[in-house]
Amino acid sequence: MILNFKIKIFYILITFLTLGCGSYSFTGASIPVGTETFQVNFFENNAGNSIGSIFEPGLDRDFTLALQNILQNQTNLQLVTNDGDLIYEGEISEYRVSPMTATSDLTASQNRLSVGINVRFFNIKKEEDDFERKFSFYYDYPAEVQLLNVKSEAHDLIFERITQDIFNASLAKW
Repeated sequence: MILNFKIKIFYILITFLTLGCGSYSFTGASIPVGTETFQVNFFENNAGNSIGSIFEPGLDRDFTLALQNILQNQTNLQLVTNDGDLIYEGEISEYRVSPMTATSDLTASQNRLSVGINVRFFNIKKEEDDFERKFSFYYDYPAEVQLLNVKSEAHDLIFERITQDIFNASLAKW
């Protein structure tokens, strides 16, 4: 009898704790009530238009997919192609390789690949969360190594960091 009472109290406490948390996920996402979908519009590659930047084919597709993937993996929201509750859009504004450190004979010993992405975020359910912001990150590699040889690893690392920063700014509020 007492055991049944304790079990009932336990279930009631769990129910209140679960309902009291609202829409919270273990990734730290704070998703407004009623939000069910997200949309990631194609991030156009405009990097070749700025001074010092180079155009990298396929970067736009790869970044768009990386952002879709992190949102699918860290939320229970459905990806849609239009009329999303959350909308991500923007453009790749920078893709640049620059020397970072020099040797004693003034040649580069290390290069840095920098990627900058301008993001516009719209939260249809909570418009005060909307923002436009630039996110960027970099990858350092030895100067004697060609970018072609480290590009895949560099893109993975850069996209992982930038997409996580976008996720945090839009849904985790960190």
